Amino acid sequence: MLDQIRAFLQENPGSKARTIAAQLGFERPAVSRILHDHSDKFQQNKDFDWFVNYEACHVEFTGSGWLTPWDFEKALLKSSLQREHKSVVFILKDDCKALLEVLSRLLAICNQLVAAGKAVTLDLDGSRKTLTYLDRVGFFGLLDAEVTVLPQRPSGDLARAYQGNNDGVIEFRSIDPQEPNQRIPDLLLHSFVACAGDSYSQTAFTVLAELFGNVTEHSRTSSPGFACLQFYKKAMKIQAVISDNGLGIIGTLQPALADRYPETARRIATASHAGVALLKEVFSRGGLSQVDEEGRGLGLMVSADAASKFRARVSVRQSDFEFGIHHGLDGVRFSERVGLAHLAGTHICFEFKLDAAIQSP
Repeated sequence: MLDQIRAFLQENPGSKARTIAAQLGFERPAVSRILHDHSDKFQQNKDFDWFVNYEACHVEFTGSGWLTPWDFEKALLKSSLQREHKSVVFILKDDCKALLEVLSRLLAICNQLVAAGKAVTLDLDGSRKTLTYLDRVGFFGLLDAEVTVLPQRPSGDLARAYQGNNDGVIEFRSIDPQEPNQRIPDLLLHSFVACAGDSYSQTAFTVLAELFGNVTEHSRTSSPGFACLQFYKKAMKIQAVISDNGLGIIGTLQPALADRYPETARRIATASHAGVALLKEVFSRGGLSQVDEEGRGLGLMVSADAASKFRARVSVRQSDFEFGIHHGLDGVRFSERVGLAHLAGTHICFEFKLDAAIQSP
């Protein structure tokens, strides 16, 4: 009932309790009780009209298992995060653990909200182990200084003390889109090969080098991107994440389609979601570039093809959707999730299963 009332008021601000009850088919006393019991979510004016309270938005992540990307996205959607919110509080509860792919999205959205003038709080009081892990992997070094961290923001000494001491971890490294640190792909490759073996060297190089170059080609922003890597030994998998906070693949390619790729533009125009359709073109056909140079626009397709030698999963988070590429014994499969909360930039995760070679590299 709570979610239905909130959704109704978002579409019909200034409604009275009796109107809400009548339109939703609930009893008025029950509706009034919900409205009064959730003063953090609803507010009433002197004329007894009800509105969604946009002063603060609370986004809760909970659960004793691993927090997956879909868990993250569902929590954002459930919170109904809106541009009108003046402050946002992200809460990790029950000592839930987050995959690197999730942490990269959390870092990006925190920094983007601060840049948009929002007050942001990251409440880790209920997940102290996660707080320690974030300190270890350098998360707080890239988290905007304006973000309030509870119970207390770490000094960063843990990340500095252990940086580079574990081949299974590449701490969050900033990527300046104007002058990117060219050592980052080498660091990622070294770690990848140390954990996976030399047979993965060429595949890893192809994938990681292209993703790194993608940040500078498609970001078009002065805001830095970042890269990180984590080896999950029990699951025998590696997640490598490279993100930018700019226009992203869709934002840079889509404006060029009509003039440079009219046939592709016509195909995409009939699709249910233009962004998903464009990414499918990018990863399956290739040959699309924002610049007029022969041979450009093939990198992401080549990377995906290289990853197909293993049971790799590729996720691409863009604006309001996620595009997935899944390689298995039965070939390649695409997936999509649309209607997600807004997140600028391109956030790509390549996940390799190290015990699942499909063919010899």
